[in-house]
Amino acid sequence: MRRVIGRWFAKASRLATAGLVGASALFGQALAQGNEPTGGIVGSTEGSLGAPTPWGMGLQPAAGPVKEAIHDFNTLVLWIIIAITLFVMVLLAYVVWKFREAANPTPSRTSHNTMIEIAWTVIPVLILVVIAIPSFRLIYYQDRARDADITINVQGRQWYWNYTYPDHGNFAFDSRPIPDEDLQPGQPRNLAVDEPLVIPVGATVRVLTTGQDVIHSFFVPALGVQKYTIPGRTLETWFRADRAGTFYGQCNQICGTNHWFMPIEVRAVPAAEFQTWVDQAKTKYARADGAPVSVAAAPAPTRQIAALPR
Repeated sequence: MRRVIGRWFAKASRLATAGLVGASALFGQALAQGNEPTGGIVGSTEGSLGAPTPWGMGLQPAAGPVKEAIHDFNTLVLWIIIAITLFVMVLLAYVVWKFREAANPTPSRTSHNTMIEIAWTVIPVLILVVIAIPSFRLIYYQDRARDADITINVQGRQWYWNYTYPDHGNFAFDSRPIPDEDLQPGQPRNLAVDEPLVIPVGATVRVLTTGQDVIHSFFVPALGVQKYTIPGRTLETWFRADRAGTFYGQCNQICGTNHWFMPIEVRAVPAAEFQTWVDQAKTKYARADGAPVSVAAAPAPTRQIAALPR
């Protein structure tokens, strides 16, 4: 009877291990999607680049080098976790089978093993070193731009964004969400805005963030950018869009009762189209005295702001 139980236990262990390996491969593909134009395993569409999808799994697809580096690091850590999980499961199954009561009626009273204690101290340290080195490299890579092509000042306000283009005449404008009743086909609810942040494709964009009132967070997943906007401080980061498209994000810092009211829409366009937009923006956002002006008085956002709870 013991031999029969042992064989069935061995088969069950092999099946469980095979299932875990298969699931790990599936989740590895889902969580490290590389540059595939999809928002996840379920609900993926070609048009979902830079936006969340229903039942999507894993990171949003990379649209620039920063996000690609994040994908690479995510994949490294994922496979390290898978290897550790498999090792612990196999070790646990071995211990349960090898040292069960029937096979060891008189258990060992060994309390110390020098080699095992050294191993379970040194090996985790080595694993942490393997994780830490690329982690630090990624942090420094994201920190600031080298030879930036343009600079954009981002200011978080309760509850909207203000963007300034100091390299293109210093014009500025506000960006607010589009009310539900004014949404056009293809505009995602709670993500589409009236005035998107427009950038040229392939340009290294230096982002300088600050806050007007409380701490906000400038977060665009597909571009791999997230930076707090802190009152009284200026922080720097950067990103680059390697393809044309629209990329969405949101403030993910709980900044107040209308924290949800701060979506981000980044539109990457070809250089010629960007220059045309800049020429129009200089006129659109200019005042008679030459000072920059925001578009806070736009009628649709004003209606929605007035409807917000006080």
